[in-house]
Amino acid sequence: MLRVSKLTDYAVVVLLRLSAAPDTCVAMQTSPGIAAATGVPEPTVAKVLKALTTAGLVASQRGARGGYRLLCPLEDIAISDVIAAIDGPIALTACVDGAPSPCEVQGLCAVKGRWDLVNDAIRFALGHITLAEMREASVPPVFRLGSTVAAHAPMPLAE
Repeated sequence: MLRVSKLTDYAVVVLLRLSAAPDTCVAMQTSPGIAAATGVPEPTVAKVLKALTTAGLVASQRGARGGYRLLCPLEDIAISDVIAAIDGPIALTACVDGAPSPCEVQGLCAVKGRWDLVNDAIRFALGHITLAEMREASVPPVFRLGSTVAAHAPMPLAE
């Protein structure tokens, strides 16, 4: 089963919360404040924010007016960026390009190199889904701005 880790899921929640600030690229939010707003435990929020800062998705500032803020809009952050920031490179098996550890049976494997096709497709798909799209996915398609469904929906008849 393919599954996104809990930390990656929390990272998406934290990033969406950071985007809720009035001026997301300037307004600072604290780790305890994000934890209170999201329900994610504060130590977990702190761990996620540290990884997101290291990956260059979030900036941190110390001090009385310190906190965390997004470095770019959600439209510029792909889900694959978040996964890589929290869990490392996307690698389905130990033998795909970029896998963190080598495969023990690489010399005998009948499918060596064949998982790259699947891994590349998953990386491509996750690289083309942004956090902005994830945020909008909670809104029914008919109500999304620029939606082709909304544009082609029949107008209600006047009574």
